[in-house]
Amino acid sequence: LALMACISVGSYSAPVIEFLEEWGLESLEENAHSSTPCTKVFVNGVWMGVHRDPANLVKTLRKLRRKDDISPEVSVVRDIRERELRLYTDAGRVCRPLFIVENQQLALQKKHIRWLNEGMNDDGEEYKWEHLVKGGIVELLDAEEEETVMISMTPEDLETSRLQQSGISTSPTDGDFDPAARLKAGINSHTWTHCEIHPSMILGICASIIPFPDHNQSPRNTYQSA
Repeated sequence: LALMACISVGSYSAPVIEFLEEWGLESLEENAHSSTPCTKVFVNGVWMGVHRDPANLVKTLRKLRRKDDISPEVSVVRDIRERELRLYTDAGRVCRPLFIVENQQLALQKKHIRWLNEGMNDDGEEYKWEHLVKGGIVELLDAEEEETVMISMTPEDLETSRLQQSGISTSPTDGDFDPAARLKAGINSHTWTHCEIHPSMILGICASIIPFPDHNQSPRNTYQSA
């Protein structure tokens, strides 16, 4: 189990289903003879109906989750290739916390770190980890939803993408080449959606104490973690 991972405890699916019905979910009977391409909507594996504007629906659902209007543990997975939207509210899913990235910038600010250290915000109200989740700073994603987002390893990668989008070259010049320096893979400009809290958070407890795991063959890391 990865560091900081948590297991979802589950929540009622009724609020999510009510929201879908209000936001244009069409029943299978209504859409039986329609030739318009629609996206199938599943809630906990049950086919609830179809929707004609899945992109807007996913955007709205994620906004509601970040504002704590629906449970932060709800998973929103849009499979564009299969034309499916899968929502999960059940228990037993492994979720990992990630920083939210908007416009290539972390939603986390220095004031949030200060509030966490002090235990209260500027208004004197209690401020804890759950306030980061409910405030749209940190998001819990399960394994299936992680497949549909772009996760940056470090804030430095975000800065590199911002520079590349501005037309500034980030590759080292020949004069700065250091043969002893660690080589990094070429970074392309991406539209990141999330950022790891720390790169080691993708590892479990056993793997995280391996010295210099990036210098080992991957099977060796697997053996030591087993």
